Amino acid sequence: MAIEAVLFDIGGVLEYTPRTGWDQRWATELGLSVEEFERRLAPARRLGSLGKITLHGAERRIASVFGLDEPSLRRFMDDLWEEYLGTLNEELTAYFASLRGGRVRYRTGIVSNSFVGAREREQALYGFEDLCDTIVYSHEVGCRKPDPRIYEIACEQLDVSADRTVFLDDVPANVDGALAVGIEGILFVDTEQAIRELRTRLEAGQR
Repeated sequence: MAIEAVLFDIGGVLEYTPRTGWDQRWATELGLSVEEFERRLAPARRLGSLGKITLHGAERRIASVFGLDEPSLRRFMDDLWEEYLGTLNEELTAYFASLRGGRVRYRTGIVSNSFVGAREREQALYGFEDLCDTIVYSHEVGCRKPDPRIYEIACEQLDVSADRTVFLDDVPANVDGALAVGIEGILFVDTEQAIRELRTRLEAGQR
């Protein structure tokens, strides 16, 4: 069956997001174990990823649980966003952008487990909104991968059926979530492999 739409993940796929060690550094500065640091941070992360709190609200919660003054909070958030945003996978991003304007035009979108404020920062740094037809951020729609609903929203926004859609992600559970709603899934291992597998699948649908 011909593919009409292609969906990409962001973190670990369109962005390289290696661990920077910021959590260990902050745990040490605050006199906490990494486990305790993560436990205290988890509620703000969870609420922020589902849009149940504003960015300002998340920052206030973080400042409260860690006892941060305003300068320390700004350093904390800068470190958080530095790891979150990573650096652009330029080769894969260029390939993704090309899918809209080639001989065969595909509808393209992004499906991301995100945090409040991500759209604005990623647009400012990488211009993702200019590269595809839609972006489904978990914090804007209130559900996260691998929840089936987030993939359904992406298909609805692109006006395409699941069985004519392919999705690329670096997390096996997220690929499985796409498969569960009828979307073809490709697990990202590296850029060369991802482009090769996507090209093979898209070309097969053109025959």
